Amino acid sequence: MRILVAEDDTAIAAGLAQSLTDEGYVVDRVRDGFAADQALHSDEYDVLVLDLGLPNLDGVDVVRRARARGNGVAVLVVTARDTISDRVKLLDLGADDFLAKPFVLAEFSARIRALLRRRANKGVPVISMGRLRFDIVGRRTWVGESPLELTARESTLLEALLTRTDRLVSRSQLTEALCNWEQELTDNGLDIAVHRLRRKLDGTGVQIRTIRGLGYILEESGSHDRVA
Repeated sequence: MRILVAEDDTAIAAGLAQSLTDEGYVVDRVRDGFAADQALHSDEYDVLVLDLGLPNLDGVDVVRRARARGNGVAVLVVTARDTISDRVKLLDLGADDFLAKPFVLAEFSARIRALLRRRANKGVPVISMGRLRFDIVGRRTWVGESPLELTARESTLLEALLTRTDRLVSRSQLTEALCNWEQELTDNGLDIAVHRLRRKLDGTGVQIRTIRGLGYILEESGSHDRVA
């Protein structure tokens, strides 16, 4: 899951980003409305955490532009503006939830999970393949009825592959899913991450097949001979 935090207060932005990162999300940060608009135009996000009082372009206009382009990103507005008229205006424009400052991180995290759950319920909240089940909101994995322990990076990698089942997933797509703008992942780093996840998937009825020079495909074991 990828989240964009648009907040001009550096301390607040850092706290929100760290909290989300600790929960296993990939987080990008911007400090003004124009940068938020550009990020939404060029990258794909699951949630936008949006302060209204942004420089250069107001948060209201960020929501308006995103919805006009058909961008369905879930929008959680976090702001000191807490009048009924502000809420009504944002909800009418297409914001999904409103959280007034100051707030506690536990409630913020719960709001994020609720937004992701709503989005997942429009599709498939739990993806099954072979003996594997993956909860895309709770970020939990099971083999049959037994939990499968994965690191945050492994869960993100598995999610990127599961949501594109039986399709080729390029190395660049996986790198984008695993890293925010401030992080880098070398080719060797990606290879190591895939190798570790592949080992944990042994016995699940699911395998990662390498298509040399192109990327990877997640498929049920035995559907093709594995290419090392």
